[in-house]
Amino acid sequence: MYDPTRLAALVAVAETGSITRAAAHLGYTAPALSQQLAKLEREAGATLLVRHHRGARLTAAGELLAGRARRVLDELDQARHELAQLAGLSGGRLRVGTFTTAGVHLLPPVLSAFRRAHPEVDLAVTEYEPPGGIAAVTEGEVDLALTHTYEPAVADPPPPGVTVEPLLVEELLLATAVGHRLSEGTGRLPVAELAGRPLISSAPAHPPRRGVESALAAAGAAPAVVCESPGYALVCALVSAGLGVAVVPEMVASLSPTPLAVRRLEPADFRRTISVVHRGDRATAAAATLLALLRSGYGRAAAR
Repeated sequence: MYDPTRLAALVAVAETGSITRAAAHLGYTAPALSQQLAKLEREAGATLLVRHHRGARLTAAGELLAGRARRVLDELDQARHELAQLAGLSGGRLRVGTFTTAGVHLLPPVLSAFRRAHPEVDLAVTEYEPPGGIAAVTEGEVDLALTHTYEPAVADPPPPGVTVEPLLVEELLLATAVGHRLSEGTGRLPVAELAGRPLISSAPAHPPRRGVESALAAAGAAPAVVCESPGYALVCALVSAGLGVAVVPEMVASLSPTPLAVRRLEPADFRRTISVVHRGDRATAAAATLLALLRSGYGRAAAR
C-alpha cells in the first residue's frame, strides 16, 4: 500500500523536473521531500528517479508509478468532494478571500461550479492583498482564501492550525512595450541585460514582491516608476505606454488588457506560487467542497 503523500511527491517531481521545485510546490523542504521519495522507492522496490545537475528525471519504473499515482490522487480528490456533498450543503454560508488576479481569472469558474451544485449556500467574497488572506482565515473572517508568494523571497511559516497549500506555480516574465528591443529573440534573456533599464517597480508598497525587486536591483535594473497600486493592471498599462519594463507573472502578462511583448528570463528563478489557505480537518463542509474543486481545477493540471 503506497502512501498518497509520497505518491504526490513523485508526481510533483515528474511535473516540475526538480526535487527543489517539487518541494516548493508541495510546501516541503527539499531534504524532507527527498526522504519521502526514498521511502517510496523502498516501498516500490525499484529506483524511481535519477538526480542530475539540472534537477531529476523519472526512470521507466518512476514514469509507470507516476502515471498510476495521478489517477489515484484524482480519485481521492473526487472522493473528498463527494464526501463533502454527503455531509449536506443545503444552506449556510461560504466566505472566501482572494487577491485581485485570482479573483478575476481563477475563482469565478470554480465558484460557478460550486453554485450550480449547491445553490442554497450563500457566497461571500472579500478581497485581501497577500498575505492578508492568511490572517483572515486565522481570525475566522473567511473560511478559506487564495494568496500568493514570490521567489526569490523567504516566506513566513503559517500560523498554527492553518494550512497554506500550493495550487499552481507560474514564472515571472519580462513585459515590455510591443516592439521593444529586449522582446526580440526567442531565447531566455539574461537578467543582467536589465542593467540600466528603466523598471516599473511594485516596491515598496507590495511586500510579497520585495525579494524580487531586490534581486532585480542587484542585477542593475533601475527603478524608473514606483507603482503604488497592488494590482498589475496599472503596471501593464505603464509598460505598454513605453515608460519602462516590468517583471510580472505569466498569467498577468497573458491576460493584460493593454498590448505587451513578453520574454522569459534566465535564470528561471523568478516565480509566483498561488496557494489556497484553509483550516485543514477543521474546514466546514462547504469549504472542503470548494477546496476539492480548486484542487481538481488548478492543483496538478496547472502545474503540468
